[in-house]
Amino acid sequence: MKKLYSSVFQTPLGLMIAMAEDNGLVLLEFYDRPALPTEEHELQKRYGYTILPGRTPHHDAIEREIAEYFACTLQEFTVPLITPGTSFQLRVWNALRQVPYGTTASYGELAIAAGTTMGASRAVGAANGQNRLAVVIPCHRVIGADGSLTGYGGGKHRKEALLRLERATRFDGPPAEQALLFPE
Repeated sequence: MKKLYSSVFQTPLGLMIAMAEDNGLVLLEFYDRPALPTEEHELQKRYGYTILPGRTPHHDAIEREIAEYFACTLQEFTVPLITPGTSFQLRVWNALRQVPYGTTASYGELAIAAGTTMGASRAVGAANGQNRLAVVIPCHRVIGADGSLTGYGGGKHRKEALLRLERATRFDGPPAEQALLFPE
């Protein structure tokens, strides 16, 4: 049985839960994500993890990197990732990692980047929604073909805030006041 250590930490957008094994980060989600119990169940039943409270050096790394991300001083995460999934999911998640900071891509564009056709948008959307590494594998950067904000497992308000943070940093430099990016 593989051990997966779990801990919770605070961010400007609410509590996040991080789960890591000895070799890297396996899950990073907003604690109130409705799909979190399903993700935990899949990690246990499909991938053979036992989830325990605890920490690894990867927890320290992701907490530091998430703090730097929200402080607008980090645009690329370096924490090692473990991404159990199907070959299709892995292709989609790798394509997601290629969407540049501060930009967006449509589901159709992501489908093409993942080596499928524009018609695979729904399948790509499903794989996007099954990403267990919020913010790090930037599924928040995927929008509708018409430019509309589509669903986000962490909530639409968080998707808007993450995109606002990245756009402000990319085009205007680090903002002086985070309160402008994360209004109460």
